[in-house]
Amino acid sequence: MIIANIVALSILIFGSLNWFLVGVFSWNLLTWIFGTGVFVRILYAIVGLAGIWMLIQLIIRRMKLFSRDETMKKNKQ
Repeated sequence: MIIANIVALSILIFGSLNWFLVGVFSWNLLTWIFGTGVFVRILYAIVGLAGIWMLIQLIIRRMKLFSRDETMKKNKQ
């Protein structure tokens, strides 16, 4: 699970840097390296899946923290 999070975070960092380059300089690193076509679309899909994975991980962690906080409040009473 930790390895999956590290891989997903690395992909997200690369994807966000690519979108930064697109937004600021109108230059797409992925299309510069790989050209256009199906492979680049697959890479964009992988970046999207990494984002979904990290969003799910964030929600799970927030639920665990909320559950732990509620348990601690009950124990203090």
